[in-house]
Amino acid sequence: VPAHRRTMNVVSAAPPAALARQAPPVHVEATDVSKRYGGPKGLLALDHVSVTVRDGQFVSLLGPSGSGKSTFLRCIAGLETVTSGRILVRGTEIKKPPPDFAMVFQRDVLLEWRSILDNLLLPIDFRGESRKPYLARAHELLNLFGLQGFEDSYPAQLSGGMRQRAAICRALLSDPQLLLMDEPFGALDALTRDQMNLELQRAWSMSGKTVLFVTHSIAEAVFLSGRIVVFSARPGRVALELDIDLPRPRRMAMREMPAFAHYCAEIRTLFNAMGLLKED
Repeated sequence: VPAHRRTMNVVSAAPPAALARQAPPVHVEATDVSKRYGGPKGLLALDHVSVTVRDGQFVSLLGPSGSGKSTFLRCIAGLETVTSGRILVRGTEIKKPPPDFAMVFQRDVLLEWRSILDNLLLPIDFRGESRKPYLARAHELLNLFGLQGFEDSYPAQLSGGMRQRAAICRALLSDPQLLLMDEPFGALDALTRDQMNLELQRAWSMSGKTVLFVTHSIAEAVFLSGRIVVFSARPGRVALELDIDLPRPRRMAMREMPAFAHYCAEIRTLFNAMGLLKED
C-alpha cells in the first residue's frame, strides 16, 4: 500500500516558510525499518517503515491487530533489534534502550505487594538512587491523575483505570522526554477510556513530551494526536500519514464536529480499501 500524507486546514495555519523556521528538532527517525522473526524465511512483521517524529509531537500509530505497531514501538525502545534499516533517537542509532525514555504497556505491570507510591518509586529503587528527590514529583503526578489519597493503597484495591493511571505516573516520574505507549487503554471500559484520554492530553500539554501512542481506535487517535501514522495489515507498512489540525485543548464534544468526523471517515475509507472493514 503506497504511503501518502493528508493535511486538512481546519484552523488557520502559518505559511510554509514560517513553519519551516519553527520546526522543532527531530526526536525519532526511522528509515526503511524491516523486522523479520525466525530467519530469512520467517514472519515479516515490518516492511520498510519510515517515520519521523519531532520534539513535542503526539503521534499515534493506528492499524489492525498484527500490523507491527507494537513491534515498531519495541524497536524504538531498543527491546527488539531491526532486521534492516535504522532507528535514530536524538541522532543516535538505537542498539539498546535509549536514555531519557519511558514505556507504558498494555497492562499496568504493577507489583501487587507494593503500595501505589512504592510502585511509582520502583524504577528509582532499581537504579539505587535516593527516593527523596522524587517524592514531591510522585505526589504531584498522583494529584494530576486523580490518585491523591491512594498512595498507601495496593493495586488490588484500585480499579483498572486507576491502576493504569498509576502506571503512567510511574513512567513520568523520571521526567522522560520520550514516552512510548503501547495501547495503554485497550482493556478499559469506554467511559474510563474517555477520561484517560482527557487526563493524558492534559499531562502531555503541560509537559511538552514527545509521545508515540499505539491504538486500534480511530476516534482515540484523532482525539489525541497531532499526527496519525496508519499501518497496513501484516507486513506492516506506512499506508497513510495524516496531520490532525484541530484546536487544543480538545473536548469530548469535539467528536461531534464535522472536521473530526471527516478525519475518522478518511481513515475508515482507507481501511475499507485495504479490505479490513467489510460492511456487506
